[in-house]
Amino acid sequence: MSDLAQRQQAFLAAILDDAAPMPQGWGNSQAAGMDVYRGNYRSALMDVLADTFERTRRYVGEQPFRQVSMHHIITHPPAGWTIDEAGEGFAQTCADLFRDNPEAGELAWLEWSMRLLATAPDTAPLTAQDFAAASANFGDEEWSNLRLGFAPCATARLVGHDFEAMWRALGEEGGDIPQAVLPAPQCCLVWREGERPTFKLVEADHTAAFGAMAGGATYAEVIALLIGDDPEPEPEAIQQAAMRAGAMLGLWLNEGLVTALNP
Repeated sequence: MSDLAQRQQAFLAAILDDAAPMPQGWGNSQAAGMDVYRGNYRSALMDVLADTFERTRRYVGEQPFRQVSMHHIITHPPAGWTIDEAGEGFAQTCADLFRDNPEAGELAWLEWSMRLLATAPDTAPLTAQDFAAASANFGDEEWSNLRLGFAPCATARLVGHDFEAMWRALGEEGGDIPQAVLPAPQCCLVWREGERPTFKLVEADHTAAFGAMAGGATYAEVIALLIGDDPEPEPEAIQQAAMRAGAMLGLWLNEGLVTALNP
């Protein structure tokens, strides 16, 4: 390693860790300057997190949010070229540090997922009419091998809290937060409508089905996923799974998540 690379490495280590030694040859004046630089660096990252996770901040409170943010930027410094990447992994940090409030980690995941959508490539959704026309002559083989393309950065996760109500309540300072726990977990679908990131809570089984198809699974494989582990399912179970897959596909099309049909 060159002398310059060693100095750069030592400089970065000193920014990230108060206890790290200063670069070789530095004295008290440089150390004092490092304190200022380190403070500015951390302040900038804290501001990014506060802006990116505005609703999470309001939910957990200013002081707890600052403590979690400081922990995150020290233990997970951004590795990319833009400061906006400071939010990468913050949802997991919240999940780890707010173990008694799992909704905080889920809410941070939702805010980060929606932030990623803001810079996702533009795509045109496939309408239900377009899909019907394209699949009009499908036989069993074409349906079985069907794969779908989805809007970039669209994602899904199983959640245990009512984020539709929480999102509205947290949109303004001082709003009352409703009871967040759902009677049963639901799937949170996140995508972009035109220029606007959005989300919707749907039945829990969408989570695995959407994840599978977004990962390249065929329609037949999703039906098998919905059937479950039964090695010899009854015809009725197969029919119910096929109907369920069709209902999911209809919802994804109507919400504008599907962008391509790949038989």
